[in-house]
Amino acid sequence: MPDVMSSSRLIGVGVGPGDPELVTVKGVNALRAADVVVVPVMDTGERGRAEATVLHYVPQEKVVRVVFALNERTDHGRREAAWDAAGDRVAELLRVHGSVAFATIGDPNVYSTFTYLAHTVGALVPGVVVETVPGITAMQDLAARSGAVLTEGTEPLTLVPVTAGAAVLKDALNGPGTVVAYKFGRQAAEVAEALRETGRIEDAVWGSALGLDGESIRSAAELDGAPLPYLSTLIAPARRDGTRGGKL
Repeated sequence: MPDVMSSSRLIGVGVGPGDPELVTVKGVNALRAADVVVVPVMDTGERGRAEATVLHYVPQEKVVRVVFALNERTDHGRREAAWDAAGDRVAELLRVHGSVAFATIGDPNVYSTFTYLAHTVGALVPGVVVETVPGITAMQDLAARSGAVLTEGTEPLTLVPVTAGAAVLKDALNGPGTVVAYKFGRQAAEVAEALRETGRIEDAVWGSALGLDGESIRSAAELDGAPLPYLSTLIAPARRDGTRGGKL
């Protein structure tokens, strides 16, 4: 059993948006070096993107599935209970193993469950060292696959989770820079309306299941209000005049 106070490490590893080729070399090394790799699953039990990606690089017997209320938005008590239970489980693992990796889609410091897990575990396991390994984000992958340029020159970049409300997205779209929207699938109709009202719909692009079976990348002008996959991503590029270096 390790000396928890001095040697236990919890490493949040970003494994990208789903395409296993987009895990960094450092991320793969961290997954393989850890004693166990925790992957988050919903209480329905189906395999998530993080787990599917991890299994390309580490054997199943090294993977520990921990239930999180990943899609819980309304029942605050249920969500808190799930976080507490997950933290307890990871704390148990840290008391037995020297290093535990937690695999998260995208990047562990960008809208990731890892943030809450690290906070909980830090209170349960005094002295645990928390580290993160950055991962490629969905907005980077969508930009690469669609040809949308995220930023030029002095343009700002705003990232909005549409779970915060369509009004937040509209405020960002009224600004000068590129806007990226995450988790907008269930509010696709409101997103399309905001894009049209701000004159940003023609250049915008959305994508889901990037790098996976069922990948869809389409112009936002084709949004018809029908619900999309929850983890859909939108890029609305900044307004540009088409000249090279126009924003320098």
